[in-house]
Amino acid sequence: MDRHTDSAFERLEIVETGRRRRWSEAAKERIVLESLSAPRQISATARRHNISRSLLLIWRRAFLARNEEPAPVFVPAVVTAEPAPAPQTAPSMPKTEIVLRCSRRIVVEGPFDIATVLALARGLEALL
Repeated sequence: MDRHTDSAFERLEIVETGRRRRWSEAAKERIVLESLSAPRQISATARRHNISRSLLLIWRRAFLARNEEPAPVFVPAVVTAEPAPAPQTAPSMPKTEIVLRCSRRIVVEGPFDIATVLALARGLEALL
């Protein structure tokens, strides 16, 4: 019996698989986003980057948990006896509309220099 157990271990090879790979957070995120780009991309993406499918699933779970939107919450309503102040609106600016001979319109709001608008209108009329 000793002979049988000795012969089983006559030749022992140690196969080195190399160092354990370290992935940066940016690389993990890029791989996870690639796997999320289309349906049924987990196995194909894992094969392409030479990682196990289970490792990619762990990365995906962590990524989705980190980027999960917070659950909606209710904002408490406060009822008071006095009315809320009305929102203030900006005073409306006067509009001036000029219709050219070619049926084009120039609309100017607020204060303006009449000479500049007339020069613009003449220039547009000359072009058309």
